[in-house]
Amino acid sequence: MKIEVLSGQFSVSRLDPTSKFPDWALESSFYSISRTASELSVVSETALIPPGIKTEGGWRMMKVEGILDFGLTGILSSITAPLALAEISIFAVSTFDTDYVLVKEKDLIRSCEALRLSGFEI
Repeated sequence: MKIEVLSGQFSVSRLDPTSKFPDWALESSFYSISRTASELSVVSETALIPPGIKTEGGWRMMKVEGILDFGLTGILSSITAPLALAEISIFAVSTFDTDYVLVKEKDLIRSCEALRLSGFEI
């Protein structure tokens, strides 16, 4: 299986659950917005986030290549298991077609090495 490391640095931001849809996120090459009763979470490019937003930055994004059928099982666990063994923290986001795994910039090289050793093509 192939994994592509996307360019740019990403952040995970937390807004109040009653916040409006953040227009600044629309400018990002990738964004994901999730709302729950307790928060509105936004994954986007770091440079686009306005001051004053609670943010955890320094993430790099890895994309699983290809379209993943809903009937496939174990894709995300096959990626997260080697990273967990290497003691690398992740933040995962899934879309209709594929999975994305964010790792801290400081862990990117070790993440690629761990995944290559597990048979992934980076």
